[in-house]
Amino acid sequence: MAAVFFYLFSGVLIASAFGVITARNPVHSVLFLILAFCNGAGLFLLQGAEFLAMILIVVYVGAVAVLFLFVVMMLDVDFAELKQGFQKYLPAGLGVGAVVLGELGFVAVGWTSAPSAGAAAASPILAHVTNTAALGQVLYTKYVIFFQVSALVLLTAMIGAIVLTLRHRPNVKRQNIDVQNARTAKTVVELKKVPSRAGV
Repeated sequence: MAAVFFYLFSGVLIASAFGVITARNPVHSVLFLILAFCNGAGLFLLQGAEFLAMILIVVYVGAVAVLFLFVVMMLDVDFAELKQGFQKYLPAGLGVGAVVLGELGFVAVGWTSAPSAGAAAASPILAHVTNTAALGQVLYTKYVIFFQVSALVLLTAMIGAIVLTLRHRPNVKRQNIDVQNARTAKTVVELKKVPSRAGV
């Protein structure tokens, strides 16, 4: 049954990846991408890497792909206008594609596996421990410093992106917390005595 599911997931994954690049509608491309991620998660589950499978579903499908979908649907990008210069860059694109294809072929022909790779994959490093627990033990013990440094790098990149894209426009009203907290009843409420039958 494992082989049947492997070929099923692989076939759907290849077909959906082909649909991503051939679909004319960008929304359909994103939906094909979500399908490809789900089948990739199934392949990870067959290999016993349940942590990678859940990360693929939660992060890529739940955040990245859905974000792509909302951006494409909300911005209403005119892809016909973007494709106008396609013919001009076609020779350069074909050249880069040929180089990448040649490199992949060279790797596929010269690739060899170590004799002990099969035995190492069959016997886990930590017995009676799940994949997620073993990964957590390694990350938070041996590589905890590198893990925290990578988190700081991502935080710095996020703050930099916010600072670069934040624009203060002069005609836009903004909230000032200090001014709001300093408001009192005397400064905002004015009582007036209106004469009877005089109106305001």
